[in-house]
Amino acid sequence: MSTAINPPADSLGPVAERDWRTPVELVSLGAIWGGSFLFMRVAAKDFGPFPMVATRLLFGSVILLPLLWKARKAVRLSHLWKMLLLGALSAAIPFTLFAWGAERAPAGIGAIANSMTVLFAALVAFVGFGEKIGTRKAIALVAGFVGVVILASGRTAGENVAPAALAGAAASFCYGLAANLIKRYLSDLPPTAVAAGCLLGATILMAPLAALTWPDAPIPTKSWIAVVALGVLSTGLAYAFYFRLIQRIGAPRAATSTYLVPLFGVAWAWMFLGEALTPTMALAGAIILGSVLFSQKSKA
Repeated sequence: MSTAINPPADSLGPVAERDWRTPVELVSLGAIWGGSFLFMRVAAKDFGPFPMVATRLLFGSVILLPLLWKARKAVRLSHLWKMLLLGALSAAIPFTLFAWGAERAPAGIGAIANSMTVLFAALVAFVGFGEKIGTRKAIALVAGFVGVVILASGRTAGENVAPAALAGAAASFCYGLAANLIKRYLSDLPPTAVAAGCLLGATILMAPLAALTWPDAPIPTKSWIAVVALGVLSTGLAYAFYFRLIQRIGAPRAATSTYLVPLFGVAWAWMFLGEALTPTMALAGAIILGSVLFSQKSKA
């Protein structure tokens, strides 16, 4: 949900420093975002989708608000309604879809489906904005959709995971659509301000739904901890971290951190929740992730 900001080569610091720092930060970001599916899985049943998402957004917005305030002179009235709309597409709707899926299927299902974001972004750019898609990306799109079908066909402990897999795919489509719209309609603002404004807009939209559906039963401490971590760590700090990477190494390289999300999502769920990686999940994950990597590979 950003535009690339590529600084001059001499602003990137010593080569030796970049060699170790960038991979470490990319892996760390993939691990943090992968953890979001673990946190959602822990808290979803106690909070419910709308309250959990609204609380997540609130904590994330608080972390990023200083960045929006810093760019306040560049923000015009016309930007505000765009941030509200794009906050729905880039956060409120996909976060809710993933939260709904987390109530019904292992954390790895959502993490794997999330990998489709890059391919959906290319599809929206092709269908909606006339951008060339190329043979490589067309093949990758078909393979990615096959992967989603395989993922949706699986079962975990006898339970059908198709609804959660399809919800995750729909969420990824929202991300892909939002990325294209933000690129075209909010590119005149700093990326960090866009992220903060969209999260704030999403928070405003979700607040009434959260108030109407807030659970009657007391919410356990572990679920509160999970939601606070989801908002502060996997949303607010992760977004700030991500855009800092974009400013230093450019958007294409920073985006490679998302390739690690399904790997960490499945790993954290196995380590902390005992959720096994089924053969269907492994096959679907390999196909989807492989298709994304194939679509990004430069032609020889």
